[in-house]
Amino acid sequence: MSKSILSSLDSSLYPQVWEQQTFISPQALLLLILNNEVTIDASTFTKRLLANDIYQEWINTTVFGRYLHRNFTAFYQQTEDSFNVEMPALFRQELTRHAQYMPLDQVLFFAGEMPKVVRQTKLLTTTVNPATAIINAQKMTTHQVSHSKMIVNQITIVGRQVLGFPIRHNKRTSERLRNEVLIMDFQDLRLVNEVTIEDTKKSNIESSILLRSYELR
Repeated sequence: MSKSILSSLDSSLYPQVWEQQTFISPQALLLLILNNEVTIDASTFTKRLLANDIYQEWINTTVFGRYLHRNFTAFYQQTEDSFNVEMPALFRQELTRHAQYMPLDQVLFFAGEMPKVVRQTKLLTTTVNPATAIINAQKMTTHQVSHSKMIVNQITIVGRQVLGFPIRHNKRTSERLRNEVLIMDFQDLRLVNEVTIEDTKKSNIESSILLRSYELR
């Protein structure tokens, strides 16, 4: 069965106007949020996503929701349960069957260090909500130490064979703010830039933000 290509979400979502400022790309928006020049919470951004026809197309063509993704992830991470040893492959096969190719130049985000197994498993959970990525990065930051670093990553799709699976979330739970896309397969993931942003908002903690940019093909 041939794979279809998801419509470009960013092309329909940007430019955006927040606090009387116009943002032509998700990268520009993310950078100003990290620099504390504009304040956007995950819920407000999610509302804009849900009002977008292309995003509705993304999630409404998704056969499975967060429940199957959560179970798939749990099975995929288990290593000692021999009874369920074939379950990750079965879940992945079914998810991949319904996955679609990501549009070129689409930008995705994720928080924290890149898991070491990603380049082997070709599996990565991302979000199209920059505020959600920042919240996740903040949760990962070690607050007990005087020096901490928050890591936010952005990925730009540059290849035509990247398989993605937009996850449809339960609108009645906090999961509705995740706005996730499960990347199911790709050829190469390459770090292309790192920028350190000083976080002056936290007066009691010396902290910084590391913004990493990747290309996915």
